[in-house]
Amino acid sequence: MNKQVNTAQTILARLGLTADVLQGGNLTVTSPVDGAELAHLAETADMDAVIARAKVAFRDWRNVPAPRRGELVRLLGEELRAAKDDLGALVSLEAGKILSEGQGEVQEMIDICDFAVGQSRMLYGLTIASERPGHRMMETWHPVGPVGVISAFNFPVAVWSWNTALALICGNPVIWKPSEKAPLSALACQVIFERAVKRFGEDAPEGLSQVVIGGADVGAAMVASKDVPVISATGSTRMGRAVGPVVAERFGRSILELGGNNAMIVAPSADLDMAVRAIVFSAVGTAGQRCTSLRRLIVHESIRTELVAKLVKAYASLPVGSPLDPATLVGPLVDMDALKNMQSALAAARVQGGVVHGGEPVTEGVPAGGAYVRPAIVDMPEQSAIVQTETFAPILYVMGYSDLDQAIEMQNAVPQGLSSCIFTLNMREAERFVSDTGSDCGIANVNIGPSGAEIGGAFGGEKETGGGRESGSDAWKAYMRRQTNTMNFSDELPLAQGVKFDI
Repeated sequence: MNKQVNTAQTILARLGLTADVLQGGNLTVTSPVDGAELAHLAETADMDAVIARAKVAFRDWRNVPAPRRGELVRLLGEELRAAKDDLGALVSLEAGKILSEGQGEVQEMIDICDFAVGQSRMLYGLTIASERPGHRMMETWHPVGPVGVISAFNFPVAVWSWNTALALICGNPVIWKPSEKAPLSALACQVIFERAVKRFGEDAPEGLSQVVIGGADVGAAMVASKDVPVISATGSTRMGRAVGPVVAERFGRSILELGGNNAMIVAPSADLDMAVRAIVFSAVGTAGQRCTSLRRLIVHESIRTELVAKLVKAYASLPVGSPLDPATLVGPLVDMDALKNMQSALAAARVQGGVVHGGEPVTEGVPAGGAYVRPAIVDMPEQSAIVQTETFAPILYVMGYSDLDQAIEMQNAVPQGLSSCIFTLNMREAERFVSDTGSDCGIANVNIGPSGAEIGGAFGGEKETGGGRESGSDAWKAYMRRQTNTMNFSDELPLAQGVKFDI
């Protein structure tokens, strides 16, 4: 048994995952750190039973007052604080994130719990002016039913919490289908949730939160079920194209947070040192495997040569290695297929006229069995086909522009559109970028990179699929149904003009 497996077993035991859960199944879970096998999980066999439990839980949970529902989420936040170190380490082991990113992801879970606790007392509806005398209109918001959550490997715990904290305070149970590449983190979260439920008491029904394990067929059963009215799915646009039409066909509701071929425009007035720091963080964080990773750099021709030189120098100094080493800044790709896809993309970029800096596999000074690579900068003559194709790896394509209209057109010219940004000290350029004639992405930042989002703002909205909003802001409405009520406090009932009858 290698040191890492021993470390993983210790962490899993502290998180409450026992051998009977971790062994005996057909789904093998490996670590991207070195390919070591961490568990063999049993797949969920009866999705009908899972959904039935959620339906029963919904009937009870919706009758619990919303502030009381918020108390459960408050307790979940406390349990996450207590488990932060171990859960963050498990994220590193299972998803390959460096330790600080694993810890940071758990902190996002804690933050959304804090947000949702307050939101549980603010599920407000509007009072609406009526055109009829002696009448008042108002809107009320009601729980909608079980919420299905499908998450990707790159954010194995935060995505669940963004959805679940809000779904719970809105009165809905949750069924979570994690990525087959990161199911252990999901099982650990379920144990942590159950600890909160135990402290909360009998108001929390059985089946309020369930984790289902398996491949695409497990997710497909949830997506197709009319008894799961909301499906929140995070992943690739390919996955979104499969999920969206099925949910729409049964008149369900989709919250889709999908891939982002995200761009940064660097204007002549930009603070280049600040821009370089933002570029490196956004492009190489999580080894370029975030949906908000920076993938396209659109630079004014007057500063292009200088900026590329600064980036090449910075990239050469990045420590690549085990994510468990505190000195590492770039961990592994999730698996060998991701490494092959990256090398194929770089080969295509060369054919299309690109000059590649870096991008080679790293085999020395890293754990054997992992897919380690040096991040790549590709100087491109134009925004060619490969640039418009999102590759989930640390590849940064650099292109030039001459005027802002051209830059914004390039920014918007790809089908993906989750996040975007501009670096400029020119107020007119900044305001233009965030206007209705600027970026068409769900996130448009000024003087900060595209990667990462604060809990207070609902996360993104991906343009190719109509988008989805989860996490903070007004995202709670996606987990509820709106009802309009008309209150007649007059002594008459308005009828159509000329209609009369005797009573």
